[in-house]
Amino acid sequence: MPPVSPPWENLLNNITDPVKRDRWARLRFAIIGPLLAAPPEPKALQAALQLLATKIWRDPVSGLDVCFAASTMERWYYKARRANDPVAMLRDRLRADVGCFPSMTPLVIETLTIQYREHPGWTVQLHVDNLRAALKNSDAAIASYPTIRRYMKAQGMFRQAQPKRATAGALAARDRLERLEVRSFEVDHVGALWHLDFHHGSRKVLTRKGDWMTPMLMGVIDDRSRLVCHLQWYLDETAESLIHSLCQAFMKRGLPRALMTDNGAAMLAEETTGGLAALGILHQTTLPYSPYQNAKQESFWGRVEGRLMAMLEGEKSLTLDALNLATQAWVEQEYHRTRHSEIDATPLAHYLAGPNVARPCPASAVLFDSFRIEVVRRQRRSDGTVSLDGGRFEIPSHYRHLERVHLRYARWDLSQVDLVDPRTGAILCPVRPLDKSANANGQRKRLSPVTNDLSPLQPKALPALMTELLADYAATGVPPAYLPTIDESIV
Repeated sequence: MPPVSPPWENLLNNITDPVKRDRWARLRFAIIGPLLAAPPEPKALQAALQLLATKIWRDPVSGLDVCFAASTMERWYYKARRANDPVAMLRDRLRADVGCFPSMTPLVIETLTIQYREHPGWTVQLHVDNLRAALKNSDAAIASYPTIRRYMKAQGMFRQAQPKRATAGALAARDRLERLEVRSFEVDHVGALWHLDFHHGSRKVLTRKGDWMTPMLMGVIDDRSRLVCHLQWYLDETAESLIHSLCQAFMKRGLPRALMTDNGAAMLAEETTGGLAALGILHQTTLPYSPYQNAKQESFWGRVEGRLMAMLEGEKSLTLDALNLATQAWVEQEYHRTRHSEIDATPLAHYLAGPNVARPCPASAVLFDSFRIEVVRRQRRSDGTVSLDGGRFEIPSHYRHLERVHLRYARWDLSQVDLVDPRTGAILCPVRPLDKSANANGQRKRLSPVTNDLSPLQPKALPALMTELLADYAATGVPPAYLPTIDESIV
């Protein structure tokens, strides 16, 4: 009987890998993130780096073991500490020659472009062979087949299928086409670590549709001060609700250095993990079936049930709005101002006493845009659309030469989908849903050239390769190896 995998292994297998450009940045941030969350004492940085240099890490691309020198991690540390976006600062720098083809001389490019315009149905190999034949007597150096193939794809020189009937209408239509001991802990800085969790309510609320539903309480607590950064009830336990609540916590208290959650689906959603990484927040998850690792949050739920919910027993028709209003009043007026036995102070006083390592929160638009996923879709060259979550979206015509497009969006909000640069992650333009009704009016925009002029040209003569083959055959002096027919011999 085959061995049974532990349950936590299946959870880890469901995590979507990040975009390749972010894997190394996230590994570097995971290594130096604890140093940013708990800055070492003066003159203790080198000792901490030497300790990290003795550890073995896993290459995020190949999966092999890898080590890093203390000087390398020191460079990462200072780059991340000075940056507003530590993860972006730790990404690999783009090569200066990205998108350039130094081995493609102007003569080769011009010849290849004209050749493609005359014969858009040729394969890349046939283009390369004819290019070599056409420039055989010149001093121009011909690039390798892979280089020419990459250049043609970058310029939108895709092979165009010839229509079965080469009528004017057919041609015009073609052209429009990612085992330890248990110990209590507490970080030394406010904002160094937050705890996040969902709690199932003990009683039901009456919705506006007249249904009774069990609400879910989403809470975020600061580890050092026990201050509640945000607390709100929802009717579900989804990533959308989690991010809606978490963003409010960020706007109230700033960005923490690390966030601890369990392994729930909402916590491990790609929108959540990707957004935290984009904001430079180290995401730490507890071991499966180990709620004691998030004991501060579990202890707080006992106070919610023992005091807040107990005072609402007389409210028979409790609604979600009334419950949220009562929750905010209880948190701000009682919990934050009541002495906490563990820290021997009120959470509010302990929070204000610091020291605080939280960072300023960005604008709300930037904040919500961070919690989105990035997917790759193949663009349909027939109409310039892509399929996304059961719908179709139109790619702007000046990006019609892209074979694969990278889109960033939140799965619960298809009203904001952006086209992004796969190399830098920069937003290029918004992408709108396909509007068939608007397209039915027959009006179409005139397409501007994406790169060079690739409009079809009428072939002027025999291709260079065929001319060369005929000349070589004639130079052999051997008669043609076929017998002409009577009609041909008369001619």
